[in-house]
Amino acid sequence: MAVAERTRTQKITFFTYPSCTSCRKAKAWLMENGIEYEERHLFKNPPTAEELMEIIKMTTNGLDEILSTRSQRFKNLEVDINEMSVKELLEMLSEEPQLLKRPIITDGEHLVVGYNSSAMKNLFT
Repeated sequence: MAVAERTRTQKITFFTYPSCTSCRKAKAWLMENGIEYEERHLFKNPPTAEELMEIIKMTTNGLDEILSTRSQRFKNLEVDINEMSVKELLEMLSEEPQLLKRPIITDGEHLVVGYNSSAMKNLFT
């Protein structure tokens, strides 16, 4: 399949947190399917504001697709994200990666957020 061949030559970045169940499932799927990737610990090496902007460009629902609104950290925020500029919001997400859904898997053109085996299969096989 031409898409899979093209995708396999691109660098896959896997933003993960080891104790996250969805991250462990996604990692197992990637390994079982022989997909090479660069693993980045979401909290020790979070995406930069610039990387987050590129990630948002790949979404269909914008920030809602990557923002973990159900997280306790989000619920404890003392700011109204609707009042923030895009730049301020991206900087906050880079500094507070607990606010991001996980895992985030990208090849620079496509994006999978969370463990979604069918989306991963469509993208990588």
